[in-house]
Amino acid sequence: MALTTVSELRPTLGVGTLYTDAVLQEVCDASDAVLLPMLWAYTNFNIAQENTTTVGTLYFDESVKEIYFVGQTVVVTNNKAHFNGSKTITAVDNHSISFAITGSPAATPKHEVRPYGTVTVSASTDWTADAAVQNAALMISVEIWQARTATLSGSNAVDFQPSPYRMSAQLLAKVRGLIAHALDPRSMVG
Repeated sequence: MALTTVSELRPTLGVGTLYTDAVLQEVCDASDAVLLPMLWAYTNFNIAQENTTTVGTLYFDESVKEIYFVGQTVVVTNNKAHFNGSKTITAVDNHSISFAITGSPAATPKHEVRPYGTVTVSASTDWTADAAVQNAALMISVEIWQARTATLSGSNAVDFQPSPYRMSAQLLAKVRGLIAHALDPRSMVG
């Protein structure tokens, strides 16, 4: 899901055909990478995993018994290869879910996952239909582009002195008001 498209970014930047679509797409992708983790999503993070040769189990640091259910399909990422992919849950406990795995991997005992794995249910909200989120993504894309192309990143401090910190924590602060209704309470603090 691209929040900002090349066809939106190109006229906003006023670059015409000077830059290829691939170059501008990198900026759009970077904007998504910054913004999407901040938005509310049906996602949880597993802290550990274990498996037999046919069943994989993911462990969470929060109760998931009220979140997931047997028969539900989830998308697992950032775990070992035999855990990753679309999985149908076969068992739910207070702090774990289990599902069938393929490939007959060697059995492994429960062990930590670092960085945490991600378990996602298909999105219930289409952020591309939210005008405020789209505008925030476009603003971030412009900031990323300016940081790449403008001398001293083109940013000025309060005293009108050039500042090289265009890509600082202020990047999200500039759009926080636009995305306030969509912020995930588990996202960045500050």
